[in-house]
Amino acid sequence: MLSQKISLIAFAFFILFSIGGCSSRNEYIGSSKSNAKSNMEGSPKIIDSPNMHRATMRPYTIDGKTYQPTMVSVGDYFSGVASWYGKDFHGKKTSNGEVYDMNDMTAAHKTLPMNTMLKVTNLKNNKTLVVRVNDRGPFVGSRIIDLSYVAATRLDLVAQVTGPVGLEVIGFAGIVAPKGAAKESVEVDDYLVQIGAFRNKDGAQRFAQSNANVNNRYTSVIKEGIFEKEPIYRVSLKGFKTIDEAEDFIAKGLYKGSFIVKEKYVRKTKSD
Repeated sequence: MLSQKISLIAFAFFILFSIGGCSSRNEYIGSSKSNAKSNMEGSPKIIDSPNMHRATMRPYTIDGKTYQPTMVSVGDYFSGVASWYGKDFHGKKTSNGEVYDMNDMTAAHKTLPMNTMLKVTNLKNNKTLVVRVNDRGPFVGSRIIDLSYVAATRLDLVAQVTGPVGLEVIGFAGIVAPKGAAKESVEVDDYLVQIGAFRNKDGAQRFAQSNANVNNRYTSVIKEGIFEKEPIYRVSLKGFKTIDEAEDFIAKGLYKGSFIVKEKYVRKTKSD
């Protein structure tokens, strides 16, 4: 459910980093209005700026629990309990700075990137539809998605309040990916934080072992290289989903002289 607290926090980040304007190329026809009316008024523009994503992909804490927004791929699938939110939040700001419209095909999710496109299936009646993530939530129990009122209505979830659903990632930036497009490989940035460097391999291994599980989230790795014509063993932590998360970790000062190392790797995305 839309939390006013997280909405204010995320919107504050949005105001801080945004340089204004909506993406002119990304449009999403997600309204419950008639096609004729939509064609006259035009499709609503969505907020999809890099600065918005920078703000909304930062870790955040609600009621003592920290959530880490995470990148996903087309074809990724999740299941769990869905709920919905309606008129109490209609017209209020969502976490990405848009205005919530209970009659648009949108949803709130705790960790998916904003404007992720999801195919939602009611697992009780197999009804399906497509929604766009533009908010954070729900923060109640184990619920995985908060649907707009119109989306919940079309899935026959309003009367039951909650229900089991399946979620499939089918696109990003408010655009549904063409079938087969996800078969391609994509180059992905991976962010590590280097916390030590050793000439002696045994010393590097002992240090890595003593930092094998930091904060129950980050694991240590050893990268062997050459520095000034001599072997060097660099110990880094991996598990950071974004560069902002890595920067926030370094700012805590747990490892003096630590810094970010960006690596690239090729990831095969999923498809039908």
